[in-house]
Amino acid sequence: MIELNYLIYIVVFIVGAIAGLLFSYKKHGEPIIFKEINYLVLIMSIIGFFLLFNYGLISFILIPLISISISLFLISFVLGMRPGYGRYEIAIGLMISIIIWIINNLIHL
Repeated sequence: MIELNYLIYIVVFIVGAIAGLLFSYKKHGEPIIFKEINYLVLIMSIIGFFLLFNYGLISFILIPLISISISLFLISFVLGMRPGYGRYEIAIGLMISIIIWIINNLIHL
């Protein structure tokens, strides 16, 4: 049964990466990398990393299979964008979710 979970995670990750690549090619047709932050992608990254690292906080709302699948889709969407796009969003989302995880673990000591 655990193999089915891993299969779902892999399929969701691949679908998210393809969706991110298609989104970035549709939004950015130019070959130049802009240094502006896309706020929609930033929100997706923050939510994705939050769900991945802190799914235990919301386990009473969503079962872990669903929350991890959603998080992998959102993270792979941002990771799958064209080279050069999404790197600031990934870094900010990762830092915010790690800070939330650390605060949560310090509270529950």
